[in-house]
Amino acid sequence: LCLVCGRGDEEDRLLLCDGCDDSYHTFCLIPPLQDVPKGDWRCPKCVAEECSKPREAFGFEQAVREYTLQSFGEMADHFKSDYFNMPVHMVPTELVEKEFWRLVSSIEEDVIVEYGADISSKEVGSGFPVRDGKRRLLGDEEEYANSGWNLNNMPVLEQSVLTHINVDISGMKVPWLYVGMCFSSFCWHIEDHWSYSINFLVSFLSLLFTIDCLIPKTWYGVPASAAEKLEAVMKKLAPELFDSQPDLLHQLVTIMNPNVLMEHGVPVYRTNQCAGEFVVTFPRAYHSGFNQGYNFAEAVNFCTADWLPMGRQCVAHYRRLHRYCVFSHEELLCKMAADPESLDVELAAAVFKEMGDMMDEETKLRQAVQEMGVLSSEQEVFELVPDDERQCHKCKTTCFLSALTCSCSPDRLVCLHHAADLCDCPLGNKCLRYRYDLEEFPSMLYGVKTRAQSYDTWAKRVTEALAADQKNKKDLIELKVLLEDAEDRKYPENALFRRLREMVKEAETCSSVAQLLLSRKQRHSRLRSDSGRNRTKLTVDELKAFVDQLYRLPCIISQARQVKELLENVEDFHERAQVALSDEMPDSSKLQALLELGSGLDVELPELPRLKQELQQARWLDEVRVTLAEPLRVTLELMKRLIDSGVGLAPHHAVEKAMAELQEILTVSERWEDKARACLQARPRHSMVTLESIVLEARNIPAYLPNILALREALQKAKEWTSKVEAIQSGSSYAYLEQLESLLARGRSIPVRLDPLAQVESQVAAARAWRERTARTFLKKNSTYTLLQVLSPRVDIGVYGNSKSKRKRVKELMEKERGGFDPDTLSDLEESLEEVRDPSTVAAAFKAKEQKEVEAIHSLRAANLAKMAMADRIEEVKFCLCRKTASGFMLQCELCKDWFHGACVPLPKTGSQKKVGVGWQSNSKDSKFLCPLCQRSRRPRLETILSLLVSLQKLPVRLPEGEALQCLTERAMSWQDRARQALATDELSSALAKLSVLSQRMVEQAAREKTEKIINAELQKAAANPDLQGHIQTFQQSGFSRATSPRQSVDYDDEETDSDEDIRETYGYDMKDPGEVKPYLFCDEEIPVKSEEVVSHMWPAATPSFCAEHAYSSASKSCVQSEATFTH
Repeated sequence: LCLVCGRGDEEDRLLLCDGCDDSYHTFCLIPPLQDVPKGDWRCPKCVAEECSKPREAFGFEQAVREYTLQSFGEMADHFKSDYFNMPVHMVPTELVEKEFWRLVSSIEEDVIVEYGADISSKEVGSGFPVRDGKRRLLGDEEEYANSGWNLNNMPVLEQSVLTHINVDISGMKVPWLYVGMCFSSFCWHIEDHWSYSINFLVSFLSLLFTIDCLIPKTWYGVPASAAEKLEAVMKKLAPELFDSQPDLLHQLVTIMNPNVLMEHGVPVYRTNQCAGEFVVTFPRAYHSGFNQGYNFAEAVNFCTADWLPMGRQCVAHYRRLHRYCVFSHEELLCKMAADPESLDVELAAAVFKEMGDMMDEETKLRQAVQEMGVLSSEQEVFELVPDDERQCHKCKTTCFLSALTCSCSPDRLVCLHHAADLCDCPLGNKCLRYRYDLEEFPSMLYGVKTRAQSYDTWAKRVTEALAADQKNKKDLIELKVLLEDAEDRKYPENALFRRLREMVKEAETCSSVAQLLLSRKQRHSRLRSDSGRNRTKLTVDELKAFVDQLYRLPCIISQARQVKELLENVEDFHERAQVALSDEMPDSSKLQALLELGSGLDVELPELPRLKQELQQARWLDEVRVTLAEPLRVTLELMKRLIDSGVGLAPHHAVEKAMAELQEILTVSERWEDKARACLQARPRHSMVTLESIVLEARNIPAYLPNILALREALQKAKEWTSKVEAIQSGSSYAYLEQLESLLARGRSIPVRLDPLAQVESQVAAARAWRERTARTFLKKNSTYTLLQVLSPRVDIGVYGNSKSKRKRVKELMEKERGGFDPDTLSDLEESLEEVRDPSTVAAAFKAKEQKEVEAIHSLRAANLAKMAMADRIEEVKFCLCRKTASGFMLQCELCKDWFHGACVPLPKTGSQKKVGVGWQSNSKDSKFLCPLCQRSRRPRLETILSLLVSLQKLPVRLPEGEALQCLTERAMSWQDRARQALATDELSSALAKLSVLSQRMVEQAAREKTEKIINAELQKAAANPDLQGHIQTFQQSGFSRATSPRQSVDYDDEETDSDEDIRETYGYDMKDPGEVKPYLFCDEEIPVKSEEVVSHMWPAATPSFCAEHAYSSASKSCVQSEATFTH
């Protein structure tokens, strides 16, 4: 029969206990069984008896094998994959969960798994970085080591109550580690002292091992409000277990299907905790769960201010269950009350409330003990007593505020709640031991109260400050003081605290922004907006919003008024900018002033780009206006540059108009420039009339046209040149050749057709041809003297040395005679017609120089003749061109009477004698020698000179050489007239006739003697030849007759002169007798001398020709003064 219902029906559902043989229907059991279990089955009575037996660990056994994380993971994965016959990561969580609860409900089937639970992190290490000095933290580990989410830091955070417990409580303040595998579970339980717990499923194992650590942990939870209901349901469903062990739920050995609990009205919540996730359980919240597979978790407890009432209730609950406490709740409260300033405000308020309730309860308990008759009392510092020595003998609660002891057993004590349970001794033997006197409690309570109420005072001030109107606003400094006070006092970071912090932060940000806006030094500082973008300046709308924000702040910002003035200035700038931008013609000064004003506002003004754009336009227009105002500055390049710069400007009607005007001027200017350039480069050149019309048409163009100016200048030069030519042609006297040559050079460089230019060119060409012909007539070949120098009177008489020293000496002589006539000045003609010399003036100056030349030659002759009187000092006297003493063969100049070395000067030639020989030595007295200084040129015939003068008269040009030649010709003809007059006297005529006859006889005698000498020499040669013996007499008679016959007289030139034929022969023109006269290429060319001149030094008396002896060397120039001196 069934012991529950008493019936014996339905035998297939009737179970027989294997322990006591009692029978039970499956549907009569609590909870009922669905099927008949396989294997052994025991009834609830046997189970209760078995549970009442003392055991080491109900439901759990300590494993013998030790694992590493690697080996445990391999074992766990191997178990799961074998159990479900699939890879571990492919097993669904729903399948594992269903199988887990099936195994829990099954009585016959047992599955053994292992669970590494409650492993102290202090011994094996934590999954979080820890500053223990054993290892250097790297990279992000510094951040994690300081984080509040680090489970090693969370229990001792400032807001945690556990931070006031000095000892490390393993499992509560020190994290525990949990290494699970599939089906390893944690039964229904709540945390010690009903504290909070936090669990973290570590995810870094995948970096260390090849196993999959992402397998989750399944949690089930019941809120604290349903904790008693859960306990009641469990006691109802398993009463026999709780009867034998009332604190069964605290042993973590009880597990029950959540569905059963929910059937009895217990709310159960479920979640899967994955790797990297936290799970937080609240005070007295029952929770259980199991692991889906191999994972690694870390957990710890923490307590906040709201936990304190729950903690006191937990101690009372422990007292009823006679459960040991982990720490003394009363000691914790007193310790926090002893240092109220270190408490968080919320915590201080909670401590104040808890301290009040605790003091009331303690006061009542002490009064009850006193009423019992215990009169003895003694103060004791319980915190110095170990916890196991101050536990209540009855309820196991740790005593702190007070305890009752008896002399019969001094080591035993009880809390005041169990004062009657201490012993049976008289009350007089008992003693009340207390930590604090009742009078000390108010002072402790006052400190906590003050700390708690300071927040209320602060909160009231903050609320009033944040809600103040515009007139009653506080300064930012006052708000910052309130915030600093809250931070120093560690007030709770509630909504009010956060709002105050936000307001202070906003006010500081606004103040700094305002300071930046008002500070010109940091105008370009970059501000960071709320969106994170870099901004340089505020826009106008942002400035308006910023001003509104400043005045909406619950405090006073000192820069708010200045920022508002800035906004007013910005608005004023906006109005003025709109007016300036609407002007028909941009005003650069107004725009520049606005730009300077806008740049100083340090606000992003939308008008600034347009103002800068219009300022560029205005400056360009100003530049165009100023440029066109001065046409001479308007070059083509400048106009092109202005047009190029104008192209880059923004469109504007004024700019477009100026551009059109510039383009028109540029086009016209380029056209006229091209036309002027073509005229300047034209061949043949244009007339002055054509060019003048072009210049007149282009003069109204307001631009600098270099070709037009060059054309105008050329036209002006042409007019001036033409006027000069006309003035010369219409003048009283002809112009000098140099003047015409200068005019010709200038005229050729003028790019204008000049009609008189061809005439001037012909005149210059004719004058040059005459000068070249005259130079060929007078100048020796390779002569160092110019034509003008040889035609003019000498100024270097008595000057010896090289050309450089002679020029220097001549210059000194000219400086001494300054004011006289300088023949070189004949070629230095001025261009001005007023300064042209009069011919009579030139002739007078020429005559004066002639007189000085004669005087100088007389002085030189006298000085040279005086040298011979110095016979005793002849070694000191200097002679010759080399200015050395006399030596060897020497010649005396017939004009200057100085002696010259035969090696330093060329010897005179005759038709029958060599340059040097014995003949010269024997006949040197009869030869006539002129030194190179006295004879510097050729001596043409007078007829040749007269033909040159006739050609000169036909030239409309004055030449200095022509005037010198005219003066020289007049001088020669004057000398000729004086010579003829002298020769016409009777005495001189008879003397010359006698001299001529005597000279003729001497010549014939000399010739006869020479002929006889030649014949005798030839006869002596013939006598030696036998073939000629018969002819010798005949030759002797014939030769003698020829030698004695009268010689035909030879007509020689009576003058020592070169004919035109001689000149032609010398310069290579029609050389008829090269043996008679040969050209010389040296500067000091030797003059050929006729044989009559060498022998007799006499001139024929009846010679009608003019002696054209050179002006510098002819002694005939002074024959009027002394006839004997110049007799040859």
